Amino acid sequence: MRESGILLPISSLPSDYGIGCFDEEARRFIDQLAGAGQRVWQVLPFGPTGYGDSPYQPFSVYAGNPYFISLKALVEKGWLSRADCESVNWGSDPRRVDYGTLYNRRFVLLQKAFAASGIENTADFQAFIRENPWLDDYALFMALKNAHSGASWQDWEEPLKRRDPQALAAVRERYRGEITFQCFIQYCFFTQWREILDYAHSKQVRILGDIPIYVSMDSADVWAQPRLFQLDEALRPAAVAGCPPDAFAPGGQLWGNPLYDWDYHQKDHFSWWIARTRFTFTLCDILRIDHFRGFEAYFSIPAGDRDARNGHWVQGPGMAVFDALREALGEREIVAEALGYVTDEVRALIRRTGFADMKVLQFAFDARDTGSASDYLPHNYPENCVAYTGTHDNATLLGWQQEISPAELDTARRYLCTGAGDQDLVWAMVCAALRSVAKLAVIPIQDYLGYGGEARMNKPSTQENNWTWRLLKEELTPALLEKIGAATRLYGRGGAQ
Repeated sequence: MRESGILLPISSLPSDYGIGCFDEEARRFIDQLAGAGQRVWQVLPFGPTGYGDSPYQPFSVYAGNPYFISLKALVEKGWLSRADCESVNWGSDPRRVDYGTLYNRRFVLLQKAFAASGIENTADFQAFIRENPWLDDYALFMALKNAHSGASWQDWEEPLKRRDPQALAAVRERYRGEITFQCFIQYCFFTQWREILDYAHSKQVRILGDIPIYVSMDSADVWAQPRLFQLDEALRPAAVAGCPPDAFAPGGQLWGNPLYDWDYHQKDHFSWWIARTRFTFTLCDILRIDHFRGFEAYFSIPAGDRDARNGHWVQGPGMAVFDALREALGEREIVAEALGYVTDEVRALIRRTGFADMKVLQFAFDARDTGSASDYLPHNYPENCVAYTGTHDNATLLGWQQEISPAELDTARRYLCTGAGDQDLVWAMVCAALRSVAKLAVIPIQDYLGYGGEARMNKPSTQENNWTWRLLKEELTPALLEKIGAATRLYGRGGAQ
């Protein structure tokens, strides 16, 4: 069955307390999705964010973001008061997340809730700890990070950096309270999210989650298992991840993530990938794998370089990792993000996996990328793909048409047979994605709203003003939801008849 969905990060949900979270607004959005005939809610990665606030650079591939915990739910449990939550100025602009305020004030409230909860010795809490073996390293990592004023684990004392057993035993005792607090945060996160997930399923809405291919260097994952990565004897990266120079970025993209030691992973039968993927599928129904092309070949940049010009391609694990996943987990619904520099080898790997790939309509009209632009024209889509107008990394449709050249804009208008109005082209592109043969079409909420560059979620390779945009409560009006539902029904995407 052909389906459609909406992309809206958890952080962008309306909320009274500074950032979207797992409260009644999440349930209200699910109701709105269901009422408009949408069957999929796409979110961004759930991990705890650090410097730069990017969900693609989390402190753990397992842990959840403390900011998403509903404070109202903690009030309902009696662990906080409403006055506690309303005593904080969560930011002057309800349209933007103020991460500085969240960092300085949210944890104070979570600490207060923890102290009032009396949960430490309860059977439910202890069972949660036992059932999540990753939690031990993560809680200790965060306790030590806080004890070191946020410094990277690479700058800790040598015994802690290298996980000397005696040193770890000593700090486990010293920071026992902080470690338990970190476990409490994760308990709240996962308890609340699973309630939201169950609610979505009750409304026949599935969650499309997101798994970054790489992990942050400053993460519990690298600290706990350095042998999984290409590190030198000083536990520094020998090379880092990124993308080569192209027409969009003359210096390439320098992400800085450590690269995997794929030989080690293969000898270990990809057990780390199996565990990570199995766990993520407990949180979502469909999984988008970010930067999928890195499994076919990855771009290796010498550590210490200021850009990606000196990088080179290295062969990745290819089909071996996906054979291992399929053997361990069975058939799962996966979306391969293979945008940008895509080779015939990458396309062949996607076909062999059977995963759906992504088609972004904005790319179809880019004169700088004529070699692959036709792949993104809707009349060339295969059924086994997910059609997008844009992603979290793209401009909104309105912002995009204000940035492209007059020739590109003319091509888009002629292809879509639309008028000269800005919003005419926005809606024509939304409808083109919906009426394509793609089995799933996902539209960012900003495009349904017709918003411009001020509503962009992320601009790759920049550090400012990313990941902050938020939806306001009154914006998804009954008229707009009916318009979405009517288009969904018109193009046969499973909307209520």
